[in-house]
Amino acid sequence: MIRPAAEPTPWRLRGRARQWLQRLHLWIGLSVGVAYALIALSGSLLAWQQSWLRMVYPQLAGHAPPDAAQRAAVLSRIAAEWQPQDLRAADLPLPGLPVWQLYFGDGARRYLDPASGELLLTRAPRGDALQVLREWHTHLLAGKTGEEVLGVLGWLVMLLLLSGPLLWWPGRRHLAASLRPHAQPPTRRWLSWHRSTGVLALPLILLLSLTGTLMVYGAGTGRVLRAVFAEATPLPPPAAIARRDAPIDWAAVLTAAQRALPGAALHRVTLPGARNGQVAIRAQAPGEWHPVGRSTIWLDPYDATVLGSHDATADGIGTRINNAVYPLHSGGVGGRAWRLAVTVAGTLPPFFLVTGFLFWRARTRRRG
Repeated sequence: MIRPAAEPTPWRLRGRARQWLQRLHLWIGLSVGVAYALIALSGSLLAWQQSWLRMVYPQLAGHAPPDAAQRAAVLSRIAAEWQPQDLRAADLPLPGLPVWQLYFGDGARRYLDPASGELLLTRAPRGDALQVLREWHTHLLAGKTGEEVLGVLGWLVMLLLLSGPLLWWPGRRHLAASLRPHAQPPTRRWLSWHRSTGVLALPLILLLSLTGTLMVYGAGTGRVLRAVFAEATPLPPPAAIARRDAPIDWAAVLTAAQRALPGAALHRVTLPGARNGQVAIRAQAPGEWHPVGRSTIWLDPYDATVLGSHDATADGIGTRINNAVYPLHSGGVGGRAWRLAVTVAGTLPPFFLVTGFLFWRARTRRRG
């Protein structure tokens, strides 16, 4: 009689390696879990920051979009009134935020009426809850040092997330049973909730945690991705031109920029500076995910000639991946469905922190 071949034993992490990984998962979770939970929760709120702005500051809502003549007139006023006050850039009115948004070197933001350019609101650095949340989410309220710490936390979180499935994997035969939630006893309840939710939500949480970590390293991330995909070094912007004391025809400048990238939406204007008299305009070409756009037009504003343009949709795959990091992380692409997914994902790290802690406490009490 021929006996059927025994089924191979499913792979599972065992022995000393499992013990060490369990300890690592536990102590990383307990040590950085609170910070990770608060960072994630702030991200859930920031995914809707334009909606929050319109709700908290109703003077920013309900405006009709300006026509071409009004845009040109407001830009002239911005250059005269606000550029001497360390203005860094100005966002044109958009459907989500139908006012001019001005960025200043000290971190302040000012909002202007889209048609007249009258000041509607000034938001000082950390001047409202939304500013504080954003500073916490991106810099831990500690400037450049906080951003560096955030990068380290990001890699620890990645290790935490990847160690979970290694500890959980039950083999294919027991896959469904291992994901079933339980009510009692407490140790089994908290572990099953922690484990099943973590496994099912892992792709989403991993994506958002990875994109957030990569954003900390900005230009470095771009260089690595270009190297991985063997992309050429991007061309530098056009050479600087001298700033001149001459009037600027902003209507002609905007028209020239639009012709340089037909179909693109002009979003952010950088005005002439002391070291460079160019105007640079960030634009969102059709197909771009980034809400401001990574396409750029450089112009000589004194005669409205285009000095150069860059269509981000023509970039190599590594650069396009890098350009997708921010919109994926912030919920800036994919419409309301993805924004809701980002919001829900931000509530899960607190859930994991609580269920993980309750499991650890219940197990400790049982052993005691």
